[in-house]
Amino acid sequence: MSTMALDGVKVLEFAGFISGPYCSKLIADLGAEVIKLEDPKGGDDARGRGPFLGDMPHRERSGLFLYLNTNKMGITMDINTKRGREIFKEMIVEMDVLIEDNPPSVMKKLELSYQHLKEINPKLIMTSITPFGQTGPYRDYKAYNLNLSHVAGGGFMNPLGSSNYDREPIKAPGFMDDYLCGLSAATATLSAIFSRSITGEGQHIDISKQQALINLDRVEFDHYPNQGKIAHRVPTEVYEGGLSYIKCKDGYVVAVAMNDRQWESIVNMMGQPEWAKDERFASMESRIEHSEVLQTLMGEELLNFTKEEIYHGGQIGGGMVGMVCSIDEVVNSKQLSTRGFFVDIDHPEAGRLKYPSASYQFSKTPWRVRMAAPLLGEHNEEIYINRLGYSDDEFVKLRMGGVI
Repeated sequence: MSTMALDGVKVLEFAGFISGPYCSKLIADLGAEVIKLEDPKGGDDARGRGPFLGDMPHRERSGLFLYLNTNKMGITMDINTKRGREIFKEMIVEMDVLIEDNPPSVMKKLELSYQHLKEINPKLIMTSITPFGQTGPYRDYKAYNLNLSHVAGGGFMNPLGSSNYDREPIKAPGFMDDYLCGLSAATATLSAIFSRSITGEGQHIDISKQQALINLDRVEFDHYPNQGKIAHRVPTEVYEGGLSYIKCKDGYVVAVAMNDRQWESIVNMMGQPEWAKDERFASMESRIEHSEVLQTLMGEELLNFTKEEIYHGGQIGGGMVGMVCSIDEVVNSKQLSTRGFFVDIDHPEAGRLKYPSASYQFSKTPWRVRMAAPLLGEHNEEIYINRLGYSDDEFVKLRMGGVI
């Protein structure tokens, strides 16, 4: 069996829900051994969030949890017990990376802060993911996806380029912001792993979700400090040069005509309709000025075409035209099928399900499924008895005492 990029790297995940688990999932997908630590009383909060298989809530059938925790081992531990913390520190000795998402004051109180843990393992890389970072007046504040979308300014800019641009601010769809914060944390962690391979030194990575999300709105956040201008949402006709999401025969397309060449490519795709020769549409400025009329005419014309026809026809002339794909169209995409993007994974409780794989393909160290998401405490015996060396009697006492 082929090796993987991070073979030999050992990671302990002391995090829940999305950002922390997604960070460690990305690292696990590269071959690192990730041990997920969950509370024995109920496990990761993601286990209680849908969608659930068959729409029946079950802690082992959450689609969110199943996706976020593939390629990980799972153990239970009550970190609030003295014995639990002692075992945690035993494990830290052997770890390369700790990924955690707890408030700084909590980690300090538990004596599990970086200052404590680096004394046990000086080479440890500790990635701390919190809403506002390890310092500052908000350091111990809680925040969730909804809060973060707005405290980082993203909601203020949404919806952007919409006919409904003057409505109240809205957050990004789903838990996109949480995933993006996890991606930022994974990138930083990989950089620290590379750095340690050269210097031999571990370090503490302080991830502020707020700052991670601000970095995604780079251009908008340049305006105010440098020009004193506050970026605002703008309507479709200004942002898109007169074109945006338009209904067609079998769904929607998105078309952008920021210059005359792009406009001409769309006109050619439509077969040069007579109304397109109107002087009101002769330049980008006039198209913006008469955008309401243009939107109506475009809408009527494109109802005669399918998404595929519009996409391929517009692309031929160098136009910026795209299909708005539904979830079923994405899953059944011939392109993604050819690349093997969706894979089937067997899970002892949820059964055989289809999952997204990875966004990359390595020629030498390919991505692969090594294990499904763990059942709650599935690898307790493997870790506590086989690796840490606890006897069967000690293991039973830990379980009966609620430590694991």
